[in-house]
Amino acid sequence: QVQLVESGGGLVHTGGSLRLSCRASGRIFSANAMGWYRQAPGKQRELVASITSDGSTNYADSVKGRFTISRDNAKNTVTLQMNSLKPEDTAVYYCNADVMHYTSSGLRKDDYWGQGTQVTVSS
Repeated sequence: QVQLVESGGGLVHTGGSLRLSCRASGRIFSANAMGWYRQAPGKQRELVASITSDGSTNYADSVKGRFTISRDNAKNTVTLQMNSLKPEDTAVYYCNADVMHYTSSGLRKDDYWGQGTQVTVSS
């Protein structure tokens, strides 16, 4: 089994910064795409940013130029640096990872989610 453990988040004022981190642990062979999604109250979960194992990144238009995603393949971690935060960034942020992991019957690929961390930006 694989677990994603998130850290970071909290309450900041408009224009402030926060850093989210997520570590995948378990019987991991490789972590492929990793990313961050968010869900605001009454809205659907949306992609914020993603990064492949070779470092290719993708960002939602609303965060381009303000957020930076990075990863450490050796540690199976992904980090989201969020700058110039706005009230509309307020949401629960979820880590996501596409992981190849060991099972009793061999390698298996599954998609995993973290438990979510609250980010609140006050105006």
